[in-house]
Amino acid sequence: MQNKIYDTLIIGAGIVGCSVARYLSKYKGGIAVLERKEDVCCGTSKANSGIVHAGFDAKHGTLMALYNVRGSRMYPKLSEELDFKYENNGSIVLCLSEEDRPKLVSLYENGVRNGVFGLRIVERDELLTLEPHISDEAVCALYAPAGGIVCPFDATFAMAENAAHNGAEFFFDTKVTDIVREDELWKVVTTRGSYLTRTVVNAAGCYSDVFHNMVSSSKIKITPRRGEYFLLDRTAGGYVSHTIFRLPGKMGKGVLVTPTVHGNILVGPTAEDIDDKDDVSTTADGLDKIRLQSALSIKDLPLNKTITSFSGLRSHEAGHEFIIGEPEDAEGFFDCAGIESPGLSAAPAIGEDIATMIADKLNLEEKEDFDPYRTGILDPLTLDEDRLNELIKVRPDYGKIICRCESVTEGQIRDAIRRIPGARSIDGVKRRVRAGMGRCQGGFCSPSVMEIIADELNCDISDVTKKGQGSEIILGENKVL
Repeated sequence: MQNKIYDTLIIGAGIVGCSVARYLSKYKGGIAVLERKEDVCCGTSKANSGIVHAGFDAKHGTLMALYNVRGSRMYPKLSEELDFKYENNGSIVLCLSEEDRPKLVSLYENGVRNGVFGLRIVERDELLTLEPHISDEAVCALYAPAGGIVCPFDATFAMAENAAHNGAEFFFDTKVTDIVREDELWKVVTTRGSYLTRTVVNAAGCYSDVFHNMVSSSKIKITPRRGEYFLLDRTAGGYVSHTIFRLPGKMGKGVLVTPTVHGNILVGPTAEDIDDKDDVSTTADGLDKIRLQSALSIKDLPLNKTITSFSGLRSHEAGHEFIIGEPEDAEGFFDCAGIESPGLSAAPAIGEDIATMIADKLNLEEKEDFDPYRTGILDPLTLDEDRLNELIKVRPDYGKIICRCESVTEGQIRDAIRRIPGARSIDGVKRRVRAGMGRCQGGFCSPSVMEIIADELNCDISDVTKKGQGSEIILGENKVL
């Protein structure tokens, strides 16, 4: 049992949990984030479309609509304060038949009611100037200039690092097994001991129903909804410049095609409800659906430039609505449940509101010395030749390329590990600085990355994992085995 009594314990270190931590760290009080995996951003937040939705799709009057529009408007300022990439590239919803035009108009009207700026319907001629490779079947489209893209890893790490800088604590490999009320406190039982806290924030993604149902008689059910993706090489970058959706119609909803902030093209996702809350496998059937459906939106999409496929899980609640705030019978327990798309877009606004609710409940005072800024890991490619040479004189490791595909240096990898919270695995390094994200998917650089991790953490290289316990790569020496 921990002797310290926290003001807030946050379960889950995804984009929502880290957003809550960041905004709560503005106040005086003890904050901790408990994460069952080995790093920040290891669950739902690590495998999604990276879209900052404008807010036209969520049904008017819902929490989804409210938080989507508010959150999307927060991203430009957040990206400046926390030094992560955000691009306001705009989004397009294609209408592939005249008979579906009324549905497009309804989507436009819903977006206007939600308060989305700049929405308009564009006809085929203008659409072709926006996206030359658009399908021959497209007759018109909804254009949303407020739409954007972001790297979900970068945004989550930025929130977490800023929260830690302002006093929040992070505990990894810490799986919550029970939550019980003890007098005026909550006792959170984990695989690494128990914690006492005045309030709990349930930001556990697909497991948020498990923790809600531990403390409330009003039960909820979260269904994991698996979405599969293709990621295309940077040489395909520029084939589309906007995020391109397809209007739900007689051929189904379809998949999106979008650029990423790193210059790739992302295609997907599928949508399949499954039982296993951890099943992120890809399937031949799912990937075939992506091939077929993406072709209905974009002509001759260069899927032959695919460098990897992957899947992620969305936390689908039966009512297709966010569940935010305290259950009536669980005072001091704050849900952030059912956070599926547009969850990434909505996360900053959810984090801000939950933090305000808790601060008001506990009468927390604002800090005078809260620092809203965070500096990201330096990318040497952003420096001119003179500044790069000066950097290498001081930090020679910034002159040594480890990942050839993404031009990642040893200095960037070491800085990723030294962060708080920092990388502790190959995937942790990959998500922070993109070593292993390129065409060879780590085939060249992984051994060197492992050596650097072992050196920085002062451990044996056989202790270095891909993504935490159970994913060890070196099992021993050949002659011994």
